[in-house]
Amino acid sequence: MRIAVLSDIHSNLEALRRALEGIEHVGVDAVYCLGDVVGYNADPAACVDLVREHCAGVIRGNHDAAVATDAALDALPSDGQAAARHNRACLSEEQIAFLSDLPLTLTVENCTFVHATPDAPTAWTRLTTYPAAQAQFDHFDTDLCFLGHTHVPAVMADTLGVFEVRRGHRYLVNVGSVGQPRDQNPKLSFGLFDTETYEYENVRLSYDIDRAAEKIRDADALPDRLATRLYEGL
Repeated sequence: MRIAVLSDIHSNLEALRRALEGIEHVGVDAVYCLGDVVGYNADPAACVDLVREHCAGVIRGNHDAAVATDAALDALPSDGQAAARHNRACLSEEQIAFLSDLPLTLTVENCTFVHATPDAPTAWTRLTTYPAAQAQFDHFDTDLCFLGHTHVPAVMADTLGVFEVRRGHRYLVNVGSVGQPRDQNPKLSFGLFDTETYEYENVRLSYDIDRAAEKIRDADALPDRLATRLYEGL
C-alpha cells in the first residue's frame, strides 16, 4: 500500500492544490492528513473541503482545535490567534463541526498518525531534542509514527546512526508542512510511504507563493507578516 501523508496545510489553497497534483501524478492508494488544515492563510473553507474529498483519514491539530472550539487559542502566537479568528469567520457550521470532531490519533497499516506527539496529543509538544524524541517510542506500537506540528521534515529512528526508513527499526517521521514550511525552504513538503517496501520519500514542490501571499495581504484580518514568511520558509 502506497500512502501520501500531508500535514500543516494551514489554509494555503495554492500549496494544497499543488500537493494533490503531485500526489495524483505519482499515484497512491490513500492520502492521510495529520492536522492543522486551517490557520495562518486565507482559504480555510476550500482547504477543509479538499481534505475531506481526498483524505482517507484526518487528525485534529492545535490550529483546527483553536479555530473550531477555541481550545489552545491562547497558546498560539498573536499572528496565529488573528488567523484563527479570521478562519473561523470563513467556515460554515458544518465545516467547524468536522474540525471539532476529528480524532487525535489514527492507526493504519502499521503506521500511527498524530499531529504533535503520541504521548500527549493535546499538549501540542514540539519535538526539538533527541531525548524528547526517543521518549516517544514508548507511546506507540507501530513501526512508524507520522507527525507534523514543527513544520520541519525529519526522520528519527529508535537507533542512533539510522537516518533512512528501512525494516528492522522504528521511526518518528515528520513530513513537514504543506502550507507554511519552516526549514528555510519555501517549497511545500509532504511524505510518501510504501507499507510493503518501506520506502519513504520527503517530497518538496514549488507552488504559487505569490497568489497565496496576495490573498493574505488582501484579507484585512490577517497580518502581512504571514505573507512574508511564505517566501522565506520560516
